[in-house]
Amino acid sequence: MAASLYIVDYGSDDLRAVKEAFAQVRAAGEIGFEPHRLRSAAGLVLAGEGVFGPAMGELERRGLAEAIQDRVQQGVPLLGVGLGLQLLFEGSEESPGAAGLGLLRGDVRFLPPVVEAPHVGWGRIEIAKYSDLLQDVPS
Repeated sequence: MAASLYIVDYGSDDLRAVKEAFAQVRAAGEIGFEPHRLRSAAGLVLAGEGVFGPAMGELERRGLAEAIQDRVQQGVPLLGVGLGLQLLFEGSEESPGAAGLGLLRGDVRFLPPVVEAPHVGWGRIEIAKYSDLLQDVPS
């Protein structure tokens, strides 16, 4: 198995599916919400669905927001999926006034009505920069 991943649980649904997806590519994962365990992981995954503001509130309440920011600053890879990707930004139109993690500049904006949404399922990705976290993931 590859290095261990910490799949951050902030109250979102069915993170087991994310863990199982990583297991398919021999990446060991643990689901949890303890900042001290997150601080020792080789990689982080922030996945889920829901609403931006309440999700950020849970990350803050559980002490996970600062721990995630610290680990990313230390160079630990972080993969955001779904709402987890949105939380990496500074804010969102969905929850005006709610601050995101601020790891990516800008705010998440609503898609124009001409875009078919939601996009459900897994799509192929293009890996632009090498990462140990994605070394066994086909693209």
